[in-house]
Amino acid sequence: QVQLEESGGGLVQVGGSLRLSCAISGRKDTITAVAWYRQAPGMERELVAFITSGGSTKLEEPVKGRFVISRDSAENTVYLQMNSLKPEDTAVYYCNAVRTSGDDVWGQGTQVTVSS
Repeated sequence: QVQLEESGGGLVQVGGSLRLSCAISGRKDTITAVAWYRQAPGMERELVAFITSGGSTKLEEPVKGRFVISRDSAENTVYLQMNSLKPEDTAVYYCNAVRTSGDDVWGQGTQVTVSS
């Protein structure tokens, strides 16, 4: 089993920064990639960034140059550093782990609100 717990969301002004954390517990050795998704009200959930077990990363176009995905050396936590935040970044942010079995696990989400 794998469990994910997000933290770090909150209210921030335009241009500000937040760092989200995704704490991973359980069978970390079964994880092939960890991703951050977000879902704004009335919108579909969308991929923001991911990091593979090998350390490769990818950021989606809307956040390139502003967000950074990383993890700690023990691979217990995956971070999403969000800079130069815009109102359109307002959403619930979810952590997702893809496992070698092909299934995936979701966290409960953390709210990010960017005020103008």
